[in-house]
Amino acid sequence: MKHIVYQTSGTCSKQIELDIDDENRVQNVQFLGGCNGNLQGIAQLVRGMKVEEVKSRLDGIRCGYKNTSCPDQLVRALEQAE
Repeated sequence: MKHIVYQTSGTCSKQIELDIDDENRVQNVQFLGGCNGNLQGIAQLVRGMKVEEVKSRLDGIRCGYKNTSCPDQLVRALEQAE
């Protein structure tokens, strides 16, 4: 299992921690800060998903006027892990 700690940029959340298991599936996603309920929901929805599927679904999502979002930052965290 690979553990990732990622410092976000441009979002209300400040950090994302997650694990990628031996089958390249996302596990144990936790956001520090941000919209708690929404981020708990995202964490539950992506749990067990293949990394590539998470990236294809969440890449480029924007939050209001910002060029990124917490889901998009999750993609950046996954890219950093590669």
